[in-house]
Amino acid sequence: MKVVIQCGGRGTRLRPYTMVLPKPLMPVQSKPVLELLLQWLRRNDFCDVYITTGYLGHLIRSFCGDGHQWGMNIRYTTEKEPLGTIGPLTMLRDELDSTFLVINGDVLTDLSLNAFTQVHREQGALVTVAASVRKTKLDFGVIEHTNGRIVGFKEKPSLTNMMSMGVYCMEPRVLDYIPPGVPFGFDDLIHTLLARGLPAYTFAHDGLWLDIGRIEDFQTAQELAWDDQLPAFEVVAAA
Repeated sequence: MKVVIQCGGRGTRLRPYTMVLPKPLMPVQSKPVLELLLQWLRRNDFCDVYITTGYLGHLIRSFCGDGHQWGMNIRYTTEKEPLGTIGPLTMLRDELDSTFLVINGDVLTDLSLNAFTQVHREQGALVTVAASVRKTKLDFGVIEHTNGRIVGFKEKPSLTNMMSMGVYCMEPRVLDYIPPGVPFGFDDLIHTLLARGLPAYTFAHDGLWLDIGRIEDFQTAQELAWDDQLPAFEVVAAA
């Protein structure tokens, strides 16, 4: 199965560091997050990878090369203008001819890819989204009111939602709904599929999920001990 790793973003949440390094090359202890991601894929027997690049893409190409150091075959696309999270897939229409994965280049997870792809096929989905429940604390107090009269107040409450992890399993037919040459995000794709009544599903994951683009997750990743010999992103607390 082919894998597309999305690495074209500017990583604005990690500025000023990402002014000199693309977000996928931000270090998690001694290794860039992208290297950890590629090693995880390789341990799960994924060898055929496309990396979409844009901002500071030459640094990603220089670091990863053709992937031979991991026993992988890595190829690249280059965005002349930002195409969003899903738009770059249109440059791979001729290559993505069977079920494929799309992964954000700043994700670390112990998601079972075998279970993920198996459920995708069993559900007959066009798109399956790996999802995790996470609490988000609001930065402001929330006013509850009726006709302008305050009836309640919550000081910086936490909301619990099912979040997209930035890991997707897709069928080639999904490319028919992505317009070429224009910015197109994953939100645009889901709205398009829903409007047409096409099947999109979630796959619930209750294990490790870190979004390195978030400062909190980036810091958490530095505190974990990563064992390259394990079959997935299994971690233990650092000594």
